[in-house]
Amino acid sequence: MLSYGASASTLRVPHTVTFCYNNPHHLPTNTTHNTTVVTRRTLSLLATATVLSVPVLFCNSSVRSSEAAAAATPRFSELPESGGVKVLDLRVGDGDYPVNADQVAIHYYGRLAAKQGWRFDSTYDHKDETGEPIPFVFVLGSAKVIAGIQAAVRTMKVGGIRRVIIPPSQGYQNMDQEPVPPNFFDKQRLFTTIFNPTRLANGEGSTLGIIIFDIELVSLKHL
Repeated sequence: MLSYGASASTLRVPHTVTFCYNNPHHLPTNTTHNTTVVTRRTLSLLATATVLSVPVLFCNSSVRSSEAAAAATPRFSELPESGGVKVLDLRVGDGDYPVNADQVAIHYYGRLAAKQGWRFDSTYDHKDETGEPIPFVFVLGSAKVIAGIQAAVRTMKVGGIRRVIIPPSQGYQNMDQEPVPPNFFDKQRLFTTIFNPTRLANGEGSTLGIIIFDIELVSLKHL
């Protein structure tokens, strides 16, 4: 688990992140019929560790290390000409690819690495009058939406689900960009962390703005 001091201005990262089946503070993978299934919590922590270049260790002796590494270590790839956006496809869609000027609808979970993976927003929490989640809709290529999300969506097919690690340069550049939490306090917490002047002055800009999104491309419409 990443550790951040409440009063310290320096980001403190452990030398390793260890996942132990017998450790109550870590959720294990679920093993059924010799198939290792990674829990969402484990994959979230692995994603955060990956972006900060922290080695990951597995200490369950009942699973061979090579099998655990092959099954549980996420294989992120960097999108070409994306400014460092890394993606992991959790499900490949079977629909069309969007192009610039298309109207796209996505569902997402957004997390902030500098707050130990704090989930600052989720479209699944935004409900209409019937209780159905409301997707985030935008026009691909719009400057109002952060570049990292657009780079990820541009190379997805409709129906796909992708985990995306977005570096600060491709994330929020100002407080007018979307998507943002509808809750005022969550929005304030997000931006006071990313744009904290003291921590930025201390050279933490390369980590403060790292965000992790799980994105599902729901639909697209050619305008």
